[in-house]
Amino acid sequence: MTMRSDKHILEAICHNLEMASGKVGVLEKIAEENNAAVRNRLDFLGLGRNVGAYDVYDALISKVEADDIKIYEGLRRPNLAVPEEAFRILHLSESVSGKKKGFFLKKEVARKFLYNEPPRLVMAALGYDTVDAMLAKEDLLEVYCSLRFLESSNWLNEVFFKQYVGLTPDDFEERDITSKVLGKKWVQAAEKFTKKKYHNVSHLKELGVIFVIPVSLGFAGETLRLLSLLNHYFNEIYFYSDLFRMFAAAPENNFSNNIISLLRGDVIERRLPQMLSETKRSNVLIVQRYLAKDDENDWRLFEPHVNPEAMHWQKAEDGIVRVPDVMPELKDGLHFWKDLGWVGDYFKDEVGRDILVSFNLVDTVMSLVMEKQMIKYLYHHQEALWNKIFISHLGEEKVLSLIKKNIIRGWFEI
Repeated sequence: MTMRSDKHILEAICHNLEMASGKVGVLEKIAEENNAAVRNRLDFLGLGRNVGAYDVYDALISKVEADDIKIYEGLRRPNLAVPEEAFRILHLSESVSGKKKGFFLKKEVARKFLYNEPPRLVMAALGYDTVDAMLAKEDLLEVYCSLRFLESSNWLNEVFFKQYVGLTPDDFEERDITSKVLGKKWVQAAEKFTKKKYHNVSHLKELGVIFVIPVSLGFAGETLRLLSLLNHYFNEIYFYSDLFRMFAAAPENNFSNNIISLLRGDVIERRLPQMLSETKRSNVLIVQRYLAKDDENDWRLFEPHVNPEAMHWQKAEDGIVRVPDVMPELKDGLHFWKDLGWVGDYFKDEVGRDILVSFNLVDTVMSLVMEKQMIKYLYHHQEALWNKIFISHLGEEKVLSLIKKNIIRGWFEI
């Protein structure tokens, strides 16, 4: 097992999970399943039992690089700087993720917000003096996408998004998710964004939009990384749409505040005692944000927690495994990555130290992309392993229900 939590904390949460589920020996079964998955994949890669950490890492990198090339070739070598060709990857993601309806902010409300607080940097970049002139010629949703990479985060959070305080359920409607590749005119405007974020795709939860900026970033693994991110955003948008819908059904519970909290990705800021009640039930944090991006030693990552983000990534990986269903020429090589999200193990390095190697597809893709910087990712594996413990005890539906009911509070009891 590769948990980073205090042994006594882990024992307490597992005891309470056993009491709640009636299942015993779950951690041991997870460890056995992990070992079996590692042995199976080592055999597939032609590696022996005493293989070193860097040999395993290099073999996984080579495997994901080969799979990236397969998908790239299967999509007829798309040039991501050409919108029509970049759309091929977007269409593939739609096919494996499944487009569903969602509960999103009405377009007329979004239009009103632009009139109330004109996005000056966007208008200057496009050469417009008024919002009227801009919206007469520009696509409303593309303008909203550009807010993310042209306006400052300070203006967005302190000025524009403050308008969301007045939102009501009547400001939302059921409609299809929108996925699009932006026009070429946005490429230069988005240059700083793509360089800073190292990717050319993002999304707007409240509007149900996923967008790709047509630019090739020129690194190995680019196709598979973009497909992974697109799959992830489809699943994330559906998840938050369900929450918007749930809050709309009980508007008396601070509808607008709840929406704003979700869009900020709020997480609990204070430590809770391990046992909150006389019944000695353990508390479990809900971590809905990518905390390791800011601090890989954030205290919340060491506490018992569940992570909806890791659930979205698991579904994204499931989508990649399904790619041969819509591209039969790829056969079954991608099946290698099935159910590996939470799998990892320790292997010796050249001087005998134990090194953790993640078998998680997304960790491996990100490690390939950042290989020149010698950055190795473990975050997605470790978050998926926390989810695996809770799901193995309680079932995925129950864990998802607990997350949705308690996500604003930021924790629940077991």
